[in-house]
Amino acid sequence: MLKGNVPILATAFDDQGAVDLAAVGKLVRFLLKQGIDGLALFGNASEGYALTGEEKEAIFKSVKALTGDLPLVVATGGAAAPVAIEEIKRVERWGADVAMINPPSVVKPGPDEIYRFYRDICRQSDIEIMIQDAPQMTGVSFPVPTLVRLCEDFPQIRYIKVEQPPTTLKISQLKAALGDRVGLFGGLNAGFLYEELARGIIGTMPACEFPEVINAILQAWEHDREAARTLFYRYLPFLRYGVQPGLGVAVHKEILHRSGLFATAAVRDPAKGLDETTRLELQEITDHLPLAILARAQ
Repeated sequence: MLKGNVPILATAFDDQGAVDLAAVGKLVRFLLKQGIDGLALFGNASEGYALTGEEKEAIFKSVKALTGDLPLVVATGGAAAPVAIEEIKRVERWGADVAMINPPSVVKPGPDEIYRFYRDICRQSDIEIMIQDAPQMTGVSFPVPTLVRLCEDFPQIRYIKVEQPPTTLKISQLKAALGDRVGLFGGLNAGFLYEELARGIIGTMPACEFPEVINAILQAWEHDREAARTLFYRYLPFLRYGVQPGLGVAVHKEILHRSGLFATAAVRDPAKGLDETTRLELQEITDHLPLAILARAQ
């Protein structure tokens, strides 16, 4: 079962705006060295929305060659079930282990439409499914009863990534209804990780530039809750800085560029880069924190 630290892989671009597979490979090797429990591709922090199908396939194959048996979660979806099913079958053929699926968001579905969307997907695909409940990104909220009904009716749905604030309340409601039948993951750049662990999540899916921080918090949680809380609150200013709408992707890219893993901090339109003031604020935060990714640049 997927659990633990499953970061979202960032996508590197070169000076011409093309995908830099060599830099992506450097990042994957860094993550493997630090120790991760799985890896997620093409989520929001990957700029998956801005990648072509050909680029996604090239990245997936490059990553798979490095990661071996490490579980790979691939973000998929579509504006209607047939579109999503086509994409899911494609990543199944590539060798993905879990499909992380957002609801349709062009036409906002209600509870009945949400149910039918995931029902149709489950009936026509074999891969394990993670529902991504991220209304800040999609504009679509999942009622808890709808999520519970889906999980009870379709055992293929193994995980829910809970990103509807306040995440803690929804995690508690889902945990009470589903118990351990479905694994709950946190998101939002691990900005509520300590509280989410207390509510019963089995893992988290943050950005990828601080795996050792997440590992340390997760490991401390098992043996010393006070140490876990101290670590979490020490890094919280950094975690919250990377979850700001409209800035998060550029924040992650800035750290990856400063580390030397990425040759540029370029993001792909419509995402926006950092202005100089924001860049200095981020540096002020990270100058006071030990981060393995930045230590390699020194």
